[in-house]
Amino acid sequence: MAGRPEPIIFILNGPNLNLLGTREPDIYGHHTLEDISHSVGERAAALSLAIDFRQSNHEGQLIDWVQEAAPLASGLIINAAGYTHTSIALRDALASLSMPSVEVHLSNIHARETFRHRSLIAPVVTGQIAGFGAQGYILALEVIAAMLSANS
Repeated sequence: MAGRPEPIIFILNGPNLNLLGTREPDIYGHHTLEDISHSVGERAAALSLAIDFRQSNHEGQLIDWVQEAAPLASGLIINAAGYTHTSIALRDALASLSMPSVEVHLSNIHARETFRHRSLIAPVVTGQIAGFGAQGYILALEVIAAMLSANS
């Protein structure tokens, strides 16, 4: 429909993801966060979606962004990185959302160290995608696009 704004999908990235491409590439791959943002932006445009792609090493900043997303976004993708396993506050912020939300991890957290197996945020998001590298962000975007289309 002409004149109708594109739905915005917030994509939030947690601690150390700014080091992608150089930090443990055997686990996290060689794509930088900028590479991922670019490929997700291209796919979003093809799906008639806009993205707001952000990264912070600070828990409180991520919580502020989740709260900011509530009135502005149609969906949310989050790679909370290490906060996945530790942040009750981030979990509580995500629980307040009433939009499709997808947790993404580059590596398969269930096949790694035991402390990574438990996600505090998985119970309060729509779903989780793990182990598909940078492609996980695209998969999450496509899932949200399908959910928004089904609800319109």
